[in-house]
Amino acid sequence: LVDDTQNLLTTKTTMASSTGSKLLNSAIRAAVHVNSAKLPTELAKSSAAYLSSAPSGGTHTLPDLPYDYNALEPVISAETMELHHSKHHNTYVTNLNVALEKLDAAVTAGDVSGIIALQGALKFNGGGHVNHTLFWENLSPTSEFKDGPLKDLVVKCYGSYDAMKEDLTAVTVPIQGSGWGWLGYNPKSGKIESSTCANQDPLEATTGLVPLMGIDVWEHAYYVDYRNVRPNYVNAIWDRINWDVVEQRLVAAQSS
Repeated sequence: LVDDTQNLLTTKTTMASSTGSKLLNSAIRAAVHVNSAKLPTELAKSSAAYLSSAPSGGTHTLPDLPYDYNALEPVISAETMELHHSKHHNTYVTNLNVALEKLDAAVTAGDVSGIIALQGALKFNGGGHVNHTLFWENLSPTSEFKDGPLKDLVVKCYGSYDAMKEDLTAVTVPIQGSGWGWLGYNPKSGKIESSTCANQDPLEATTGLVPLMGIDVWEHAYYVDYRNVRPNYVNAIWDRINWDVVEQRLVAAQSS
């Protein structure tokens, strides 16, 4: 639980901050209260990690997009982007902040049952916030797979760009229910791998792979534009991948 929590909260992603929250001093309070003998060590550490992850202003906020809602058309419509970003992602952010405030209160009170009851909401909404923030960053109105360290490693691991695209598509399309397809970097092997995660489970906490590129296959990501034909959406989204961002993530992962 501790390792998964810390991996979730240390995933490299842009998390904007705001001021005036009740959680402003939660990290300080956590340091004092989670040492209480009332809390098991593992639970105390995971709770402290969650609380100390809040931005300096105290709450997580919905990140601005680096492009307009209509910038990804016709692959992703403005209607889908607005709903996905302003409604769905915003809900994860809101619910994450609510769960953190409840966790703060439970930790302060030494309420073990209350802390345990919040773990699902923290993982789901925290993962939803992390995953979507990564997702917006790896999309772009234009897409070009250029020469460089990313291309070199893709060719080394898959043989070609087309083979990598085919492999990730093949594991992403058949995901049962909701989830994500990921291109991830394996720090142990130094290779790029295709992987999937259910629901909003974050890639690094779930598999140990550092996320480079994600494809959201929850129906809210594509139903307005593609109805229930997920393969068409997955095939189309490759024309909107920001490979510069993917390469930056790879270089950062290799150097960490």
